[in-house]
Amino acid sequence: MRSLRTQVGIVGAGPAGLLLAHLLERQGIAAVVLEAKSRSYVEERIRAGVLEQGTIDLLNEAGVGARMMSEGLPHEGIELLFDGTRHRIDLAELTGGRRIMVYGQHEVVKDLIAARLSAEAPLYFEVDAVQVADIDTAEPKIYCRHAGEDMVWTCDFIAGCDGFHGICRTALPDIAAHTFERVYPFAWLGILAKAAPASEELIYASHPHGFALFSMRSPQITRLYLQCSPDDELANWSDERIWSELEVRLASDDGWHPNKGEIIQKGITPMRSFVCEKMQHGRLYLAGDAAHIVPPTGAKGMNLAVSDIRILARSLVQHYLHHDDTGLAHYAENCLKRVWRAEHFSWWMTSMLHRFTDHSPFQQRIQEAELRYFATSRAGATTIAENYVGLPWSD
Repeated sequence: MRSLRTQVGIVGAGPAGLLLAHLLERQGIAAVVLEAKSRSYVEERIRAGVLEQGTIDLLNEAGVGARMMSEGLPHEGIELLFDGTRHRIDLAELTGGRRIMVYGQHEVVKDLIAARLSAEAPLYFEVDAVQVADIDTAEPKIYCRHAGEDMVWTCDFIAGCDGFHGICRTALPDIAAHTFERVYPFAWLGILAKAAPASEELIYASHPHGFALFSMRSPQITRLYLQCSPDDELANWSDERIWSELEVRLASDDGWHPNKGEIIQKGITPMRSFVCEKMQHGRLYLAGDAAHIVPPTGAKGMNLAVSDIRILARSLVQHYLHHDDTGLAHYAENCLKRVWRAEHFSWWMTSMLHRFTDHSPFQQRIQEAELRYFATSRAGATTIAENYVGLPWSD
């Protein structure tokens, strides 16, 4: 077995792990990134696509935002559609100029991988048999295999950025007592279509048939979602049925409808809220999806991961450059303030916009009244805008 040494061992080459490695590299702190999947897989996996103002700012400050700024699609508003009428939420006007950027998570990953390779810093893909050990000691270890060779990395700290199904969270003791979860009674059927976006802004639609979302990934690619049953199957959704249902749910009085095109990707995503409040134990720290999941309605998943990494990177810099462990000691506490704010907003948007089969007529009328208020009241619209663009970082 080959023995190696680094300061920070990072499990997972998603946006969380790669951004942490990049921020540490800029401060002269050594890190290794270990990823189970191939480079092509992580660069092509289509995930989130809405960046908050704080995420935009951090990527620019870190020197990896040039392509985002040239190719991303800045948005200053979103629309809520119900009863056939679209209601615009002016994000920029309601938040003092803050906005969002539509730029795919896989594009952020590409930028971070390019920066990592340019720095000739250690980044391993297709790593298997990953295990973490000795997390209660001053020398935690990561055991793994790469290209047929067994390796053990001895670290000062380990960052678990390996997602909801990764191995790092399960390495923490007694996590069940610190875990909170809600599984929703519906899922999203998502498609990518070769069609120019028919609107410059995202449209969130509440309809008797169920929720729908119009979004985009580029000037040539439209991203669309439909609420469906969590046990539904793609075989039940022909292209014709998808477009027909999108036409119904996104119909508006002004005659707007999405442009149609070849569907190049389909997938069904279950909806859940999940938080593991035990985000640290010994020398192991969790970040991103390894610690929390939000339903995608609020566009918070990757942005929460970036928030975690900002806090963790700053805490590690304080440790190495200033011999101050205050940030590391309070890492979970500092992260969870924003995590629960985002969990609430994502749950609330999900609950307000989706159809629940077990709702009584009374509950349905209450849901409709709530949506109408928040779409037409300046106070209500401001609540949506402030949360959607991301509340300013609190230090």
